[in-house]
Amino acid sequence: MKKAHFLFKIAFAVLLFLSFSWSGNAQIKKAASVEGITEYMMDNGMKVLLFPDNSAQTITVNITYKVGSRHEGYGEKGMAHLLEHMVFKGTPNHPNIPEELTSHGARPNGTTWYDRTNYFETFNATDENLDWALDLESDRMMNSFISNEDLQSEFTVVRNEFESGENSPSGVLMKNVISSAYLWHNYGQSTIGNRSDIMRVPIENLKAFYKKYYRPDNAVLMVTGKIDVDKTLALIVEKFGGLKNPDIPLKDVPTIEPAQDGERRVELSRVGDLQIVSALYHIPAGSHEDYAAMAIAEQVLTDEPSGRLYKALVDDKKASTVWSFSPFTKEPSFLYINVDVPSDKSLDEAESTLLSVLEDMSKNPVTESELKRAKSNILKQIDQISRNSAFLGTFTSEFIGAGDWRLAYIFRDRIEAMTLDHLNTAIQRYLINTNRTVGLFVPTKTPIRVEIEHTEGLEELVTTYKGKEAFDAGESFDVSYDNIQNRLDSGILEKTPIEYGFIKKNNRGETVTLNLVIRNGNVDNFMNKGKIASYTGRMLNKGTTTKSRQAIEDALSTLKSSVSVSGSNGSIRGSVTSTAENLMATLDVMVDLLKNPIFNETELEKLKTEDLARLEQSKTDPQFLAIRKMGLLNQRFPKGHPNYNMTIDEEIEAIKAVTVADLKAYHKEYYGISDNASVIAIGNIEEQVLKDYFETNFSDFRNNHSYKEIKNPHQKNTAVNESIETPDKKNAISYGLLSMKVSKEDKDYAALQVAGEILGGGFLSSRIANRLRQQDGVSYGAGGAVSVDNDSKDSNSMAYVYAIYAPENAAKVQQGFKEEIARFIADGITEEELKTTVNGWVEAQSVARAKDNELAGLISSNLYYDRDMSFQKSIEEQLKGLTVADVNTAIKKYFKTFDKWTVSNAGDFKVPEIKKSNKKVDD
Repeated sequence: MKKAHFLFKIAFAVLLFLSFSWSGNAQIKKAASVEGITEYMMDNGMKVLLFPDNSAQTITVNITYKVGSRHEGYGEKGMAHLLEHMVFKGTPNHPNIPEELTSHGARPNGTTWYDRTNYFETFNATDENLDWALDLESDRMMNSFISNEDLQSEFTVVRNEFESGENSPSGVLMKNVISSAYLWHNYGQSTIGNRSDIMRVPIENLKAFYKKYYRPDNAVLMVTGKIDVDKTLALIVEKFGGLKNPDIPLKDVPTIEPAQDGERRVELSRVGDLQIVSALYHIPAGSHEDYAAMAIAEQVLTDEPSGRLYKALVDDKKASTVWSFSPFTKEPSFLYINVDVPSDKSLDEAESTLLSVLEDMSKNPVTESELKRAKSNILKQIDQISRNSAFLGTFTSEFIGAGDWRLAYIFRDRIEAMTLDHLNTAIQRYLINTNRTVGLFVPTKTPIRVEIEHTEGLEELVTTYKGKEAFDAGESFDVSYDNIQNRLDSGILEKTPIEYGFIKKNNRGETVTLNLVIRNGNVDNFMNKGKIASYTGRMLNKGTTTKSRQAIEDALSTLKSSVSVSGSNGSIRGSVTSTAENLMATLDVMVDLLKNPIFNETELEKLKTEDLARLEQSKTDPQFLAIRKMGLLNQRFPKGHPNYNMTIDEEIEAIKAVTVADLKAYHKEYYGISDNASVIAIGNIEEQVLKDYFETNFSDFRNNHSYKEIKNPHQKNTAVNESIETPDKKNAISYGLLSMKVSKEDKDYAALQVAGEILGGGFLSSRIANRLRQQDGVSYGAGGAVSVDNDSKDSNSMAYVYAIYAPENAAKVQQGFKEEIARFIADGITEEELKTTVNGWVEAQSVARAKDNELAGLISSNLYYDRDMSFQKSIEEQLKGLTVADVNTAIKKYFKTFDKWTVSNAGDFKVPEIKKSNKKVDD
């Protein structure tokens, strides 16, 4: 019946398209087209963007509403974000949205920012999935429940999300600095809102906000991926054409922030170890041409390793980390810079250096080489986003919120065209002390102020914009198991023991994904090596005998490609994201990193300082401590073993012990190919060229240590429930772990996979999430899974659950875990849960196979375990054939009541002491 209904809807959609295609009164009209994205305008004012990408094999539906925290009024702080949560609560036609998202195997989310809210789902490219996704978005645009009952349960969830941010000193400092920088404009208010408004908002106010802003003429729908344009337009007209706008027209918020008339300072005092200094400057909106100039200035200041601030602070050992961001907003924005300062460094010295470098920007202009490098870095990022239709589909929301989607391309063009004169003039205008927030009011007889004007002529700017030639759409690649196996060229190179797996296919933008894995040595080789293996891998990109660290970054920016290299005990990994044109040159960079690292002492010390600062900050972080405790409670290896779980103090000691001599010796001893290596490449490749390349470049990169996997066999977990006190942290976390002796080759794997999804997976639709978030409303993030070992010899698998929550709700969380797991064992699952989970899992696997990086990982795993795609196909067939009884039998076999789990909790659980006053109160 359901299938017949779907076929009827498709037939109706086709007829509808035919009717409006020849009718003179079309409901949707083409408006503009830039680089493969085409805009259509509907009669009700809704904009539609279509971006076909045949090579994607997935579809992303993203709807952006031009409403964010900027539009909130008095008493409404956090309302846009709260509404984002509420829109997942259901509609009359879609009463259980989380379950539907899980059932369709979607990768969904919703996000709120200053100028916009967006909802998206990426799913397997089928007509049925597209029909469902468009129907969902059209229905919740105007028919979401927004009920008081849901609001009451969501209050605590959103407050929990709010409090999780309160655990981060850098996050709280940033919020306070931004708030102090803006006197009137809502960019000074955190998108998540404040506690009192979140907890006290009346349901009628929330409904009014929803009705005001969720409407066709305030929305932009974008559909990207493997779509048929005509069918998609027909479906969009069917789903959205009948929606009407409210009678009251929308008006934008009129507030204009006055020019800042002096430096401001904020000081934050909280529990913690890591010191922080930051600075904020007001800059123009994203649509203003000076925004591009300040984006380049940001790169010149904070890029690693070339940035002026990075060199002055991190290279000179005054700080451990420098980071920054500058949101692309509709109205005048800001540049925020954060500097992490370890406790053994001087905060005053770091602050002085930070402000000195910033002020020096006007006296020492940006150079031609700095401009070229910054341009290359930014354009490389834009280029890689442009080649990924799924990511571009959601990334575009930022520009829609800022005024128009074409601003993404205009921004790119402005970066390309930026001159030194324009850049340095902008720096001299905005990077002045009276325009920044770090400190005190400074009186002066001749105040200098900078008025940040709003962008004029935005409509004309985007309307006349044509863009560049779009990338080729690529081929339509069938992601079925059989087709992938048939397209896979695999084997072992003739002269070098490297196993290969290549899939040649025409991707949009001629992209290529390549992964290299080299395995050497055995457990005895890596005993008592501490952190040497990981630091050796992390130092590979910090300079070689032929290229400096900066030259490596510059080369990759020029090639618009990425190379990642890493190492661990017994494993060396390299990954490349490039294009057909630049692949070989990018591989040259990777090979140089692997073969010729220079292991610079200064770079090693920077890495060690960064890690020590991270550990210092983590000493009071509940999540970090709970996870660390979980490992210690289940310690199974002796000290010195590669799999030994270190304490924080032991890790600090191990980091401090690493020397350049250690790294050089380790690289000489263990880098190179012995008898276990593989290379996977997918995309616009020439297989024989790649084979010849790896034969030539790795024939002399050899190693004598035969590979033997470091075993990690199943062991029963420790049944214990322990808590760690983390004072002054507003958010707590709990983890639970149960060991299981099973592998993916066991007949129970399929049933356990389903069981894990039902217990803790899905999108807010699991038993754990339903109980702790939907029902009890005590946790923003709660869930779990069953993680099953690939290796049948180890069979080291586990189930786990987790939840974040306010510390006062600790008992409710523990009770929820206990009762839901007991009910799971006693009652098992339902037929509906089985059907939803299996369908969602199958769809999700199809989505994963459509992502080249994930498919490469799957192929790599198959080569390692001597499998092919028939292994995954057989698992899918097993899942499809499961009965409720099969899953319930597996649950009773492997699951145990919560008192048998290892449970680690961390938070500020101490009940505050209430002091009684002896003072007499008069009547």
